[in-house]
Amino acid sequence: MDVGSQCLEQVKSCKYIGSAVNGDNYIEEEIKEGIAVGIKTYYAYQKKLKSKLVSKKAKLKLCWTTIRPVTIYASETWVLKESMKRKLLITKEGY
Repeated sequence: MDVGSQCLEQVKSCKYIGSAVNGDNYIEEEIKEGIAVGIKTYYAYQKKLKSKLVSKKAKLKLCWTTIRPVTIYASETWVLKESMKRKLLITKEGY
């Protein structure tokens, strides 16, 4: 694509401030990536979450302050289909 005297490369998608941006406004990949990052975060804290030395209250706080936010980052901009809502709910119940 030419803009003025410059030739710009067109890409199908890119990341901007942690969110996937594409020409089709297709967000399912972004949601799947958020779920994957949430699962990775869960496994990073798995020792603490399974420890009997850590209280249930502390474990819940860890989930609500670390795992949940990375999973739903930028979710304010998502328009969800029922299938994606189910995937997010299933992921939430998994940890």
